[in-house]
Amino acid sequence: MTNRLSTAHLIALIVPAALLGGAYVSQYGFGLYPCEMCWWQRYPHFVAIALALIAYAVKGPGRVVLVRLAGIAIIVSGLIGAFHAGVEYGWWEGLTACTTVAASDAVDPLEAIMNAPTVRCDEVAWSLFGISLAGWNFLISVASGIAVLVLSARTGGSRVGKA
Repeated sequence: MTNRLSTAHLIALIVPAALLGGAYVSQYGFGLYPCEMCWWQRYPHFVAIALALIAYAVKGPGRVVLVRLAGIAIIVSGLIGAFHAGVEYGWWEGLTACTTVAASDAVDPLEAIMNAPTVRCDEVAWSLFGISLAGWNFLISVASGIAVLVLSARTGGSRVGKA
């Protein structure tokens, strides 16, 4: 595997893992429960991690394809984040009622649902420098996904088979 492809591969694994880790720390450590669109942003990161892990077991051009697909999945999460940020800032409406309930420690499922906080997709739960978590996901995911694609493309046509 070339150095550029190795770097792309590492980015395709570490960035979604770090973003998901941050999301779970925010959720379970600080009580920032995810709304429906927050969950939508997590799914492509799960896919990217799976593709990047599988790519370690694949030789040749298949590895390059898997790394590139992981990069695309990361970009998809970022684009969902851009849509979500637009909903949060009132630039457009969301596609759903944008509410969900967070998990509770209650034993009775009905009690858990009734006592769980409601999380709205159209409200900014936390921001840094005026940018919401969805906005940060957009910025980080799109930039890193593009980096994965650029780095993996620079492996060159003749060198792909030697990956």
